[in-house]
Amino acid sequence: MTLAHRERARPIRWLLAAIFIGGGILHLVAPGRYRGIMPAYLPAHDALIFWSGLAELAGGVGLLVRRTRRLAAFGLLALLVAVFPANVEMLRVYRERGVAWWGELLLWARLPLQLLLMWGVWQAGGRHPRAINPDGCRTRALPRRVRPRSSRS
Repeated sequence: MTLAHRERARPIRWLLAAIFIGGGILHLVAPGRYRGIMPAYLPAHDALIFWSGLAELAGGVGLLVRRTRRLAAFGLLALLVAVFPANVEMLRVYRERGVAWWGELLLWARLPLQLLLMWGVWQAGGRHPRAINPDGCRTRALPRRVRPRSSRS
C-alpha cells in the first residue's frame, strides 16, 4: 500500500470503524430494534443479532489495528453481504406498514449504500496485495526508495 493510499484511507477507516463499532454496540444494547427486520426464514433471531453485533464491533476495532486490518475488512465484507437480506426485509416491512414516501425513499437508498460501504471497507482494509520479492516469495511491499540487495557472486 502506498503512502498516498494509506493517507487517503485513514479518514475512511476511522469513519467506518465508528459506524461499525456504533452499530455493534446498538445490536448488543438494543436488540429489539433489529428483531423486526429479521427475515422470517432465518432461525434464532436473537442469536443472529447478538453475533452480528459482535462481528460489527470486532470488525470496527480490527480496522484500526494494522495487523488485523485486512482480516477485519474481509470479515466486514462478508457481514455486509450476510445482512443484506435484512435490509431488503426492512424495506418490505416498512412498505407494508405504509411508511411515508420519503421514508421508503431512504430505505431504497440504503440498498446501494451497502455497495458504498463495501467499497469503503475494501479501501480501509488495505486492498493492495503484498509485493513479491526477487526470490519469488511474498513479502511486505517495500517503499520505492528501498531496493533489495542483489546477491554478489
